[in-house]
Amino acid sequence: MFSLVIPIFNEEKLIDELVIRTITSIESFITDYEVIFVDDGSTDSSLQKMLSWHAKNNKIKVLSLSKNFGHQAAFTAGLEYCIGDFVGMMDGDLQDPPELLGDMYRKITVEEFDVVSGKRTGRKGKNSRDLYAVLFHLLFKYMGEIKDMENSGNFSMMKREAVIALLSMKEKVRYLPGLRTFIGFKQGYVEFVRDDRLKGNPKMSIRKLFILAADAFFSFSRFPIRFCWILGTLGAFVFMCAGIYVLIAKAYGFAVPGWSSTLLSIYFLGSIQLIFMGIIGEYVYRSYKESQNRPSYFVRKFYDADKEK
Repeated sequence: MFSLVIPIFNEEKLIDELVIRTITSIESFITDYEVIFVDDGSTDSSLQKMLSWHAKNNKIKVLSLSKNFGHQAAFTAGLEYCIGDFVGMMDGDLQDPPELLGDMYRKITVEEFDVVSGKRTGRKGKNSRDLYAVLFHLLFKYMGEIKDMENSGNFSMMKREAVIALLSMKEKVRYLPGLRTFIGFKQGYVEFVRDDRLKGNPKMSIRKLFILAADAFFSFSRFPIRFCWILGTLGAFVFMCAGIYVLIAKAYGFAVPGWSSTLLSIYFLGSIQLIFMGIIGEYVYRSYKESQNRPSYFVRKFYDADKEK
């Protein structure tokens, strides 16, 4: 059986085409399947549209969350509720083409990969958000401790064993592409050019994208802490040299009187300390979130025709 998890947040303009293209693609390679749409607290008619498709096709299931918990939490909810031997993850904005699901399925069943991720080789259209994505993947490639996930997002397919391993990691601050790579197993890729958004506006704002990028860096990289160490060491070296210069200048009588250099030094050291406090604060905040041990999501209702009978 194949399960596909698709989180939805205010995508009423795309639901019909998303369902038609997705179901057509899935039925081209398998007949036993389920599609779990995770309604992440939509405020438009997305839920009603999904329920109308659920009434027409009992293989379409709807997991309605109690509010908007975020993209990664919605994916996690769908993964925990799905029952397939093979499980796919796909965004609900049609930028991930459903037609590639067949290629992923063949890589798992024929080439015996455990995890197959969609790797973006380009993007259609021009958008400033694309530049941020390119910069993130470029920086993460060299600073992150998870390799071989460049230009890979949520679009993927996994065997049940990989899903179990992924769900066994219970941290609350989640970056699923990184966790999916971290678990290991035999990993493969399907390359594609990411489509431009067909209708509607992006639901991931620049602020949310920045937070997601920060979650990735703080979860899978020691660079922030190393940056503190490097900057602190560099600052100490610079001011040691400056101190030697001041002593020599005083000894030979060519020191320039004034307070500007002293004030500049205080500001510089104060800025370094604030940077350190900010970075350490990010780690403290994430540790605090983990210690709270709150659920990542709450389910309002699961619409499953099999359980409704």
